[in-house]
Amino acid sequence: MEQIQKNTNQITEGVIWKQLLLFFFPIVFGTFFQQLYNTIDTVIVGHFVGKEALACVGGSSSQIINLIVGFFTGLSSGASVVIAQFFGAHDKRSLQESLHTAYAFSIIGSILITILGFTLAPSMLRWMNTPAELIPNSTLYLRIYFLGIIFVFIYNTGSGILRAIGDSKSPLYYLICCCIINIILDVLFVVVFHLGVFGVAIATLISQLVSALLVTLNLMKSNGNLHLILKDIRIYKRVLHSQLYIGIPAGIQSVMYNITNVIIQSALNSFGTDTVAAWSVYGKLDAIFWMVSSAFGIAITTFVGQNYGAGKKDRVLKSTRVCLGMDLSVSVLLALFLIFSRNFLFRIFTNDATVINIGSNMLMLIAPWYIVFIFIEVLSGALRGIGDVMIPMLLTMFGVCVLRVLWIFTALKFHPTINTIIFSYPVTWTLTAILFVVYYIFKTKKLRRSS
Repeated sequence: MEQIQKNTNQITEGVIWKQLLLFFFPIVFGTFFQQLYNTIDTVIVGHFVGKEALACVGGSSSQIINLIVGFFTGLSSGASVVIAQFFGAHDKRSLQESLHTAYAFSIIGSILITILGFTLAPSMLRWMNTPAELIPNSTLYLRIYFLGIIFVFIYNTGSGILRAIGDSKSPLYYLICCCIINIILDVLFVVVFHLGVFGVAIATLISQLVSALLVTLNLMKSNGNLHLILKDIRIYKRVLHSQLYIGIPAGIQSVMYNITNVIIQSALNSFGTDTVAAWSVYGKLDAIFWMVSSAFGIAITTFVGQNYGAGKKDRVLKSTRVCLGMDLSVSVLLALFLIFSRNFLFRIFTNDATVINIGSNMLMLIAPWYIVFIFIEVLSGALRGIGDVMIPMLLTMFGVCVLRVLWIFTALKFHPTINTIIFSYPVTWTLTAILFVVYYIFKTKKLRRSS
């Protein structure tokens, strides 16, 4: 195989906690800015258009987007893991083939999703019991979003590849740029031109276009071990199998989370527009935790992938323990912050007292249980880094999807309240976390024996 020019790789050689932090912070800030320009949409719509528009942007349409984008992001994570392992093993030829295969897959997948999403948007909203008065604007928002889904896919693929080789800063810079563009366009289209939901959707599409262009230009101009050549973008079967072997279970795992969120959204929709709006706002606050925890998940996947590719199994195990400790500490602080400042935070999005009251109660029920979920996030990320994806997918399918659906369709019949729906999160997180801890202990014993 063609060898990569060997420079000191701090991920496989440096101090673990320090390198994890250096890698983590650009990811979490990048995710923050990604969430920020979605949150700005919600804030502007909530204050300048109304709670119906707020529910359209952040209700059922948001769950549908998360479902589809989450599945593709899971698929593309297969490319990130494979590239991290090839980078750790210094295999330049396989790196190049993986890069161009990932881009080709993004383009093909986005075309299919655009056609299906644009066509089925109204039907998907009706399947979720979306209130009738919300369907027209929700459909409009979804269709515009799906027209630009290729930019979302390309950015997620490109930024994942950059992180896989240790560059977590470039995606951050691109997201800061796009966040600023989105805020300016939101104000222009919604506040100045009064375009409502249509204006928010167009602002988001343009911002995503810019992010896709920036990450692609980075890879095209690179003189390092990864260099994107447009004419070489095609499927290389040799690496596609490895990417799909890891990516498909990861995509299914993401879908499991999002399908249950769609079911929960459908159940909450039956409680009316105030509840939908409250859940929409809570989702933006909840994203603070998810952006931190997912950043740790991305970081540990890259760390484990590169060290596993380099044959350094002791660092695989140690980096996972360090990452768990860091994520646990941060999650406790975040949960406390959200709980004690919940009323102030909800008032940023809306002045409606009913919406604030419902949303604050939702947050109080879920936030204390964030510390349980970190075991699922970090351990599944570490297992993905060594290429173990099938069992984590099955654990997620059972623990998160099956159990949560059973909870919704049984407990809700006996006690049909909003709290019953919300409590499905801590119950299923706890059970799934226990399953992941048990399996990870079993897996690490096998890994030590093979050393």
